[in-house]
Amino acid sequence: MSRRRRYRAIIGDNEDPMSGLANLFDVAMAFAVILLIAFAFSSHLPELLTEQSNVTIVKNPGEEDMEIIIKEGKEITHLEMTNKTAGGTGKILGTAYKLETGEVIYVPVELDREEKK
Repeated sequence: MSRRRRYRAIIGDNEDPMSGLANLFDVAMAFAVILLIAFAFSSHLPELLTEQSNVTIVKNPGEEDMEIIIKEGKEITHLEMTNKTAGGTGKILGTAYKLETGEVIYVPVELDREEKK
């Protein structure tokens, strides 16, 4: 008996030798889908997808590349940390004092009569 006949006698005529490879591909695809779902739940993605929740996510807190993602209702805002300093014109509203007990007291400044109008 030749090799081919012995092989067909062992596995049968209906078996495809590549069917085992196809099963491995199916297992790999299922594993990839499970990993994607696990990643989505670990990265706060479900909170970002729902409309009811308000979420704030801080990525890399205290680092130079810190990012803040704020979701309020349907609106999502992405903020990145920069070295820029804010500036502009304005007026003094008051003074804050920190006491020895740790309390902070705010004392408003009296506005001129012209500014009150």
